[in-house]
Amino acid sequence: MSAIAGIIHLKKEQVPFEHGRNIMKGLEKFPADDIQVWHRHNAFIGNHAQWITPESVGEQQPFYDSERQCVITADAIIDNREELFEKLQVERSKQKHMPDSQLILLAYYKWGEESPKHLVGDFAYMIWDERNQKLFGARDFSGTRTLYYYKDDEMFAFCTTIMPLFTLPGVKKELNEEWMAEFLAIPGMVDAIDVNSTVYKTILQVPPSHSISISNNRVSLKRYSYIQMGEKLVLKTDFEYEEAFREVFNKAVTSRIRSIGEVGAHLSGGLDSGSVVSFAAKALKEKNKRLHTYSYIPVYDFEDWTPKYALPDESPYIKSTVKHVGNIKDNYLDFKGNDPFSDVDDWLDIMEMPYKFFENSFWVKGIYEQASHQGIKVLLSGARGNATISWGPVLDYYATLLRKLKWMKLFQEVNQYCRISQVEKSRLLKVVGKKAFPILASNNELYSFPKWISPELAERVKVNNKLEKADIYFSNRPINAYEERERHFAKLFYWNATGISSTKASLNYSSWNRDPTNDLRVVKFTLSVPDHQFIKKGQNRSLVRRSTVNLLPNSVRLNQNIRGKQGADWLHRMIPQWGNFICELDNFNNSDTASELINKKVIKTFIDKYRCNPLPQDAFNPEIRVLMRSFIVYKFIRKNIEGR
Repeated sequence: MSAIAGIIHLKKEQVPFEHGRNIMKGLEKFPADDIQVWHRHNAFIGNHAQWITPESVGEQQPFYDSERQCVITADAIIDNREELFEKLQVERSKQKHMPDSQLILLAYYKWGEESPKHLVGDFAYMIWDERNQKLFGARDFSGTRTLYYYKDDEMFAFCTTIMPLFTLPGVKKELNEEWMAEFLAIPGMVDAIDVNSTVYKTILQVPPSHSISISNNRVSLKRYSYIQMGEKLVLKTDFEYEEAFREVFNKAVTSRIRSIGEVGAHLSGGLDSGSVVSFAAKALKEKNKRLHTYSYIPVYDFEDWTPKYALPDESPYIKSTVKHVGNIKDNYLDFKGNDPFSDVDDWLDIMEMPYKFFENSFWVKGIYEQASHQGIKVLLSGARGNATISWGPVLDYYATLLRKLKWMKLFQEVNQYCRISQVEKSRLLKVVGKKAFPILASNNELYSFPKWISPELAERVKVNNKLEKADIYFSNRPINAYEERERHFAKLFYWNATGISSTKASLNYSSWNRDPTNDLRVVKFTLSVPDHQFIKKGQNRSLVRRSTVNLLPNSVRLNQNIRGKQGADWLHRMIPQWGNFICELDNFNNSDTASELINKKVIKTFIDKYRCNPLPQDAFNPEIRVLMRSFIVYKFIRKNIEGR
């Protein structure tokens, strides 16, 4: 709900007020309902507040507890308030109006550095213990909110965003080559393996699931949350699993619609966002509020080139959900005239770093703009759903049955799946066999992403060794979905990029992105559910399909054959700008820094190959994607490192 900032002089000298004023001035580009600071001797603490929840209106932040001599500044919405009230024995008369920041402070008094373990929600906060000259803070388990910091021998400074830290004396904008090498070398959407680093050498960040403590001139980071595949939940019937799912998911959704303004939601034609919307619309109706939904659709002149099982325009399924659920004001947005190329400068300003999600960047930004214009304070999503509520990798499950020689169960499932999905049994079994025994897959079937990092840079920082240790490769080897899911929750670098974009877009538009499918309680619950509840009777994602009977229309709930293909028209949108795009890339060599980072020969080859207008169906061609990523890096370097 806020951008937070602070400066602590480690040698206990006075923090010049102008240093604090400058760091707060760096946050003025974001909308604010209130701006407050606390300044005493060697500490300056600030809060650039955006009021989202009822308890935050008029809240004093930073909040100073004169009895304990502790001050807190928090960017937080806590979702397990009732549980904390009980554990902390908060008087009932104080509960309704107690801000989340003060609840965090009470948790710190009771549990000390173990306190983040007890918090459920989206948060980043810092507590200055004036009496003990100690600074303590934390970032939530998935890094939904950001927290950056700088330290030298005399000063420790922190902030929700990066750029304000450069207003402080001695903080230089130096490119972090190791971070950039990881960004360039990783083929997927992960930005970097080292979750403590940033694109700038002088700026670090608190990783997801970590707390930070600064005392006696020493910085200590500690991981407080580990999400592991533990003991499986054992219930008697399918119905009991469905009831348990609805209970935990409803709690996650309803705790996230706490807002002084309107509530919105991303809505596609699928299960994840549809489930979120169905629970949210029902809960809001009880509050006499209506849910606003925002759905991206392709521009009118886009000709669908995708295969039959893919659907770029999901509006028929979306409208079916809207009609069935009710209490929804739906918005269908094609963002005519917008494209990823034209939005690069805006996104670099928002992200403060290079980014990889350009295929969806124009409509993500467009929905935030529309939601902000309509007074939306909370914007729900279902982004983590594939790994939580709609988990159910049918092919990998069947491969497991095959490896374990469970023939009867396998053939029952395969027969039912083929009937539902209208897939030939021989074709399905061939795919399952290759999943079960990867050695059967030929090298020609493996997707390979082009290497566009400078070979000299790759060798200098030994980036390939780092990727191997992190189990990230240039070629997408056959992936076991169960292993991938376990890695998804164990490796923090999978979470970081999502939290960065969510925090910074939220700040820019004063509309918080909140994802019930990423709720810690939902994550732990879904990881405890046995596999047979997720794949049942030939149906993938079975638990959420069964649990949303009467909540979602059958056309959406039971759809196994058609999947949305968001962003399929991004290249179609860019073709009118293609000449300008290539012209920019032709100037690539004018940047000495970019030329040292990126493989010039590879980029030149791709430029020459696609100099004339590409076809819209090249949208997911890895060579085209490398050109776009190169352009984003080039623009970032020119603007933020070379200052041109």
